[in-house]
Amino acid sequence: MRRISVTVNGVRHEADVEPRALLVYFLREQLGLTGTNVGCDTSSCGACTVLLNGQSIKACTALAVQADGQDVTTIEGLATNGTLHPMQQAFHDEHGLQCGFCTPGMIMASVGYLSEHSDPDEAEVREALEGNLCRCTGYHNIVRAVLEGAKAMRDSETVVGGGNGAADGSGVAMGRVREGVVVP
Repeated sequence: MRRISVTVNGVRHEADVEPRALLVYFLREQLGLTGTNVGCDTSSCGACTVLLNGQSIKACTALAVQADGQDVTTIEGLATNGTLHPMQQAFHDEHGLQCGFCTPGMIMASVGYLSEHSDPDEAEVREALEGNLCRCTGYHNIVRAVLEGAKAMRDSETVVGGGNGAADGSGVAMGRVREGVVVP
């Protein structure tokens, strides 16, 4: 067992974890944050996407010990004081979901992408979400939702709800994260 300290949705948690435990299972089983879904365990579907220091990662490819000392935001951490994050609201308004299983991952991937590309066009959104699968829709409403969410985020200057984008609360990541690896 290894002791880790991780800030999740603005709240610091200390826990003992197995060194091989995946971040997605730590979030779901130890912290009870079940909005992060497990779809494939192979990084193919994107249902487990979360933000690590403001950058989207697939939590099924990151170890919980890699999050030690880091800031994690899950779908539960986007809303602020009961008000949906602009991207969550856009998915609701544009009907960017059907069964809803992929929705948390789609939203988190979109928020992570938009932190670096605030004014994408339709083709850029489709490319950005190619690692997130939806088995119910043709993606049309999802793409519309992301474009509307991007506009709302620009208008409100929102990056991540609750100021959780980085360890310093700035909403600005200090490095890039891809597939669970932090690159300064």
